[in-house]
Amino acid sequence: MPVPVPELGSYNYAPETKENLDWADLPTIDLSLYGTPDGKKQLAQTLITALREKGFFYVKNFNISQERVNQQFAMGKHFFDLPLEEKMKYVPEGLDQGQFNGYIPAGRRMYESGIRDRIEIYNMPKFNGDFTHNHPDLVAHRIDEVEQFARDLHSEVLDPLHVLLAIALELPEDYFTKLHKYEVKSEDHLRYMKYGKYTPEENEKIKNKNWVRGHTDLGSFTLLFRQPVAALQIRSHTTNEWKWAKPQDGTITVNSCDALSFLTGGYVKSTIHRVVVPPKDQQQYDRLGLLYFSRPHNDVKLNTVKDSPVLNREGSTQNRFESSGNGVPTMEEWTFAKQKWQRRKGAYTAEYQNETILPGFQEQVYA
Repeated sequence: MPVPVPELGSYNYAPETKENLDWADLPTIDLSLYGTPDGKKQLAQTLITALREKGFFYVKNFNISQERVNQQFAMGKHFFDLPLEEKMKYVPEGLDQGQFNGYIPAGRRMYESGIRDRIEIYNMPKFNGDFTHNHPDLVAHRIDEVEQFARDLHSEVLDPLHVLLAIALELPEDYFTKLHKYEVKSEDHLRYMKYGKYTPEENEKIKNKNWVRGHTDLGSFTLLFRQPVAALQIRSHTTNEWKWAKPQDGTITVNSCDALSFLTGGYVKSTIHRVVVPPKDQQQYDRLGLLYFSRPHNDVKLNTVKDSPVLNREGSTQNRFESSGNGVPTMEEWTFAKQKWQRRKGAYTAEYQNETILPGFQEQVYA
């Protein structure tokens, strides 16, 4: 007799803040324009300007219903509501060596104030046959739904973004999609992420109000679905000022990451961002995130693209590995080197400022 699939119910989002925050002015990629050559050219220009000047942007009209998004948020909430003993069954072996698929419990990082983090993560890798999928019943019963959601993010959002980037760099349209095929092994993953709330007194003790210090992501693009608890801040490429990222209805917030910076010789910058204590009228809520991390195939060497007329004209012909004369890593080597660094105790503190992750690359710590 089949086991009934548990009902998830609806997901209730927290109300938006009423505080007047210093919001970042971010452009929007409207994928309803993607279907024509002129629309693609327009969007390609919007994208490259966003990547060069802002690093973050919104995407809308991406052919995934809000109902499906809500179901993923509901599943994430139900997952984190499971007893800790159950969630701990899914902690990956080799967590301190950079492994990340499965459950990452809270409390692994100590803030300078002596308070431990309350960040929980559940990562699910690609559904392409390269990875073992072992999930609690809540997720396992709906795994087809999760897989289709992940695949649709790839085809409806990431593939168009990679095409637009290729057009902007005057490369064949499939240049970057060929480096990001769903069927080929890469460390892409869908993530549920929970920032557990603190008391107002605890938030006052957290130094600089940083839940996660400034950092860059290690892949190509990171997709963040709208959730209303304001905490994400972006550092401007031009002024180094921190601005709040405003949750926008019906959009995905997207940022560029390390791999694109390497592949473009720094022409596309990896965006510095952080997660801070929310405004006071939202501090009574947990902050639940739904994200997707896109990465090139594991065997892709992160050399600067040599065939782009744009990069050649702009002098973006060497990345940090190439200019230092060191070996250029594959995406797999870069992924696990940086993940291992991030897993170290206090990795985002000044103690690890300018620590070498791989020869030719020193990681920075941002306030």
